Amino acid sequence: MLRMPRQPRPQQGDRRPDARFEVSAGGVIYRRHAEGITFGLISTKGGTRWQLPKGKQEKGESLEETAAREVAEETGLVGTVQAPLDSIDIWFSVSEGGRSARRHKVVHFYLLEYGSGNTTDHDDEVDDARWFPAGEAIERLTFPSERRIATRALAILTGADDDDTRKRPVSA
Repeated sequence: MLRMPRQPRPQQGDRRPDARFEVSAGGVIYRRHAEGITFGLISTKGGTRWQLPKGKQEKGESLEETAAREVAEETGLVGTVQAPLDSIDIWFSVSEGGRSARRHKVVHFYLLEYGSGNTTDHDDEVDDARWFPAGEAIERLTFPSERRIATRALAILTGADDDDTRKRPVSA
């Protein structure tokens, strides 16, 4: 009689961490000047990362409300949501009580038109918030997935957007 091999017993610490799903939203906040378009960015990790503002969706909030709130909190800039841009799908690990925990996060980004506020009013979660010319902002962004989001925003704002760049998942 042929016996099937047994599955090995999990060793202590060999158990795969449970994955939790999170939803976040953020945005590309912009303003137009005679000199061109500027984007508001945030700096984190001791000023080593330039990113788009984003954060967790709170209970009862729409994604658009989350995006506007997080942009305002992290940059000090209040904006009006103009259009959806795209989403980023992120997997990462965090430590919880000495154990590794996996996270699956989807971040939905929106284009926001600046209305009021000042970058000096950013919250303590970020190291800095600043306006940059759009092209420079795109180059400064640390993560390629966020550069794609900002590039899409600029394409929409300059009329260079085409149907091929419409809603499709962007991996981080």
